[in-house]
Amino acid sequence: MNELYEIGRSKLGRRAYSFDDIAIVPDRRTRDPQDVSISWSIDAYQFDIPVVAAPMDSVVSPEVAIQMGRMGGLGVLDLEGLWTRYEDPEPIFDELASIDPEEATPFLQRVYAEPIHAELITQRLAQVRAAGVTVAGALSPQRTQEFYQTVLDAGVDLFVIRGTTVSAEHVSKTVEPLNLKKFIYELDVPVIVGGAASYMAAMHLMRTGAAGILAGFGGGAASTSRKTVGIHAPMATCIADVAAARRDYLDESGGRYVHVIADGSLGTSGDIVKAIACGADAVMLGTALARATEAPGRGWHWGAEAKHAELPRGARVQVGTVAPLERVLFGPAANADGTSNLMGALRKSMATTGYSDLKEFQRIEVVIAPYPSAQ
Repeated sequence: MNELYEIGRSKLGRRAYSFDDIAIVPDRRTRDPQDVSISWSIDAYQFDIPVVAAPMDSVVSPEVAIQMGRMGGLGVLDLEGLWTRYEDPEPIFDELASIDPEEATPFLQRVYAEPIHAELITQRLAQVRAAGVTVAGALSPQRTQEFYQTVLDAGVDLFVIRGTTVSAEHVSKTVEPLNLKKFIYELDVPVIVGGAASYMAAMHLMRTGAAGILAGFGGGAASTSRKTVGIHAPMATCIADVAAARRDYLDESGGRYVHVIADGSLGTSGDIVKAIACGADAVMLGTALARATEAPGRGWHWGAEAKHAELPRGARVQVGTVAPLERVLFGPAANADGTSNLMGALRKSMATTGYSDLKEFQRIEVVIAPYPSAQ
């Protein structure tokens, strides 16, 4: 199970698997897709679909967060994004969609240098709350100490602490790090934190009291972490490792269940299916939702790493526009490439393999079967 392979005489490595390396296998039973449940819950919040829209400016605006909520999912607003730096960021989105590729990174660095305004955090979250849907906002660990009280005062339901990687033990000689365990304990709202790319990292985050863990590291279409800093977590193995931590922590804590949310490399419906098969309770989607007509990126996609002032680890990438958000999620699909009717595909896979709900589907048989292009 944990067999090590010799990379060279002085280095051993464990084999890890991406979504393209695995496939799910039908069994003895099938069902009708309409009889399958894809609902899930975290803390007191119930959702019809296991989809969390990633807190990325190219994916979630206040309006998209509202739409996601009305469609049964959860939209998370990036509280360090353009919506909290500018009263009207629409002209910036227009310009970003039109500039040449070589100008994109300097442009991102420049527009994100504008300070975050606490009053805009309050305003954007109030807009989502007024629509009557679950309110979720995200801050990086670096900004959480500065703005968390503003977020709580605005009436957020779910608080997301999201970074490329988040540890329960950050060591610094220059600044006082965020004490996650103390911070989460003192909050009155459930916290989702991540990403975590290994069993041990996830276990330590679960011990902080987090309600959910984001499983993944730098695997999205707009990420260049593998090229710039040499770090990457193949998602099938990553999710299975974090799910194992959830199982063991359930025993350790005497029954406390921490939800695992896959975050990264989820570009198609098949990836979503495999993420849940590997143990995820829900998925956080970036690229897949950036293709929606309503997405603020206008067919372009970028993450927080792309705007770093000193070491960008992401880029603005063109993902195109395939359909309105409702069709991306629920169809009907006008193509066969897995970019629309994401929930219909999940239902179909669960029905074809005979599973009635997401928890059951996590137990499905998985085989190692790489596509030729992945070898």
